[in-house]
Amino acid sequence: MSSENPTQSPGRKPRVAVVFGGRSSEHAISVVTAGAVLRAIDRTKYDVLPIGITQDGRWALTTDDPERMAISGRTLPSVDRLAESSEGEVVLPVAPANREVVYAEPGSVPKALGEVDVVFPMLHGPYGEDGTLQGMLELAGIPYVGAGVLASAVGQDKEYMKRIFISYGLAVGPYEVIRPREWDNDREAARRKVLDFAGEHGWPLFVKPARAGSSIGITKVDDASGLDEAIEEARRHDPKILVEALLRGREIECGVLEFEDGPRASVPAEIPPVEAHSFYDFEAKYIDSAAGIVPAPLTDEQTRRVQELAVQAFEAVSCEGLVRADFFLTEDGEFVINEINTMPGFTPISMYPRMWQESGVTYPELVDRLLQAALRRSTGLR
Repeated sequence: MSSENPTQSPGRKPRVAVVFGGRSSEHAISVVTAGAVLRAIDRTKYDVLPIGITQDGRWALTTDDPERMAISGRTLPSVDRLAESSEGEVVLPVAPANREVVYAEPGSVPKALGEVDVVFPMLHGPYGEDGTLQGMLELAGIPYVGAGVLASAVGQDKEYMKRIFISYGLAVGPYEVIRPREWDNDREAARRKVLDFAGEHGWPLFVKPARAGSSIGITKVDDASGLDEAIEEARRHDPKILVEALLRGREIECGVLEFEDGPRASVPAEIPPVEAHSFYDFEAKYIDSAAGIVPAPLTDEQTRRVQELAVQAFEAVSCEGLVRADFFLTEDGEFVINEINTMPGFTPISMYPRMWQESGVTYPELVDRLLQAALRRSTGLR
């Protein structure tokens, strides 16, 4: 199938809308990721339209300035600081026959920004990575990078992700789910449920939002005294929480990328223990620049096995485009899958691009492959 969009005018470069920011607690990381992608897109091959979503949900026309989208010291960027106007809004089309993007400001005549041929959604977390934006783009008939509606939703919800992995025979660690009504209606019963889980699997436990990423809202709980505080911290990001047992072993990651002949796995990476952090949390990932080891020091057989499992996870969830699959290599030599990320970070220190760089795909090539895969793919049932 040709990579040229059927609605694209002959001789015109494909127009990429890079959409970033969003309403989730991962807003800042989305901005950082988008900055790296904007820097890498080949402007001789693509026209680019940066669109930021503020934390209150406004779609804003933003400056195309990657330098202003980086973390500065410990200061995180935001769409509000990048928006060209505090009131103007970008409106995407809703009819498949129309791909004209419009910009409107109060008291002014709306102006057309041109057609969009493909969207690169650099959104992390709810309201963007979870199938909501993907559904809107499907309705509009606009191709986009990454997983479709179902895979995005499953990839965001760690409970159902694990259920699908189990159904496909992939090993997962012990976990328990506390649903919103359980905590709201009978906290003591919900607390007992977790304590029974701890009695079976031991302390410490990890309490985390069921539908968040970037290690936001996760607490390592060493005993019952810290349980309520950890649950409330997770619920600040998601009313449904996941409780996981500690898995002793090495943290191994593997990237999956869609090629013309199907998905392939990168060389794996290892996340070593971070001395200043009790686990690989948000600050270790993005502020203190914890260095992963690429490629991971594994045997050839272990490397082949984790690559096979990463592709199996990609296929099990019906992913498209890309996935980062995270595993534990336990002390008995078994790979246990922890989760997948359907839109992993592309920050300068992110593991996904580093793994593909080591696999022979440079950062600009990686971005181009993702855009070309999206342009080859139709929207709708496929």
